[in-house]
Amino acid sequence: MSMFKFGTDVWDPTHRFETSWLLSPWALFAVRASISLYTFFVLLFVIFWEIARVPNGTAAARFEFSYFTILCYWGLAFYFAISALHTYTYARSGTPLLSRFPRPLQALHALYNSTIMCYPPLVSIVYWGVIFRGVVPSGWFPERFDAWSNVSEHGLNSLFALIEILLTRTAPPPWIHLFWLLVILACYLGLAYVTVATKHQYVYSFLDPQVSRNGMVAAYVFGIAVVICVVFCVVRGVVALRRWATEAKMGLRGVL
Repeated sequence: MSMFKFGTDVWDPTHRFETSWLLSPWALFAVRASISLYTFFVLLFVIFWEIARVPNGTAAARFEFSYFTILCYWGLAFYFAISALHTYTYARSGTPLLSRFPRPLQALHALYNSTIMCYPPLVSIVYWGVIFRGVVPSGWFPERFDAWSNVSEHGLNSLFALIEILLTRTAPPPWIHLFWLLVILACYLGLAYVTVATKHQYVYSFLDPQVSRNGMVAAYVFGIAVVICVVFCVVRGVVALRRWATEAKMGLRGVL
């Protein structure tokens, strides 16, 4: 049960969440702030575009919040805004705002970091591997707006996750985070069926038993659970490799 405890040791004594092995704190702040601004721009532009250009656009914009992709993209936007703030306070005073938080909030920030590293690759894999060929049978998006918005939300999301994985000094995510990643996915599955009950529309067609017959809904759900487990293990391995290569081999222990 110790893995469920918040811990009593000093939280992040070398400020791994606010520093990079390659960039100065000010440069890392600029990178994180830029990603946050771009992701917020994408989210808001898509909402306004749908309201202005799509028939019944207001309802379409509201329905966007039922998509796991969009919820994850909002998560990206807020994570990079919050992490930019922590990096800014560290660069300015040497003591990040995160260090002043209660221990439960610090632990939640660490879990937040794990979701940002793991969920975007999951979204990209499921979208391009399962959904794309069904919604775009022509092979590519006919409208430039659709191409830009989907590449931003289903492609650049993983690039932003990779930047967080490779450029920061964070330690490999603990195994308990995999449990919470699965719990969050299970909660979203419940939300998807609440949407069916309230909006009478499936967020993803593969969750519809009338479309995915012969037990395929369960197969898709199990498959996604397996994918997030694989993604978590890969991310954990890449972070460990980055830490070993930059710190143990190259002696780059951070631009503090």
